[in-house]
Amino acid sequence: MIELTEGQELALTTDGGAPLTHVQMGVGWDHAHTAGFAGSGSAPVDLDASAVQFAGGQLFDLAFFNHLATRDGSVVHLGDSTTGKGEGDDEVLTVDLSKVYGKVDSILFLVSSYQGHTLEFVRNAYCRLVDDAGTELARFTLTLGVRETGLVMARLHRDGDGWALQAVGAGVAMRTPTDDISALLPYA
Repeated sequence: MIELTEGQELALTTDGGAPLTHVQMGVGWDHAHTAGFAGSGSAPVDLDASAVQFAGGQLFDLAFFNHLATRDGSVVHLGDSTTGKGEGDDEVLTVDLSKVYGKVDSILFLVSSYQGHTLEFVRNAYCRLVDDAGTELARFTLTLGVRETGLVMARLHRDGDGWALQAVGAGVAMRTPTDDISALLPYA
């Protein structure tokens, strides 16, 4: 497993150099105990994982809690966690890279607060990429509080015949991935 830093890239290949075809992006977080009304800590922070596909700098499709799969079936959201409680990944998106529509050249993975909490109320946030065998290939950990309500965690992009993962870590002001597509364009 590689701990990625902002901007770092990783080619998605097998040990033998063949392109990977199936990956999962897992997102996890814990809410900070200062979240909630007047710092009471009583309200959990509901983050949502999303995958947004772009083709030639234009929105192509997306998968998130309200639209669980892309039209081509290449990206599937496996369910919405509203609390971030428990061990392991809180939300998971599966990606069948062999099914991604040919004109799609990048897929952004984001987390956002549907309730409008800034990500300063979140701790231990990460996204990780896992292969079919369950092996963690890469992890990007959010280490500093983010004043925005959303975060572009990572980007998958076409790299020759395969795909590469790039850690992004950029805050964006959005509660759902459809709030402001123009805010995502610089990362597509």
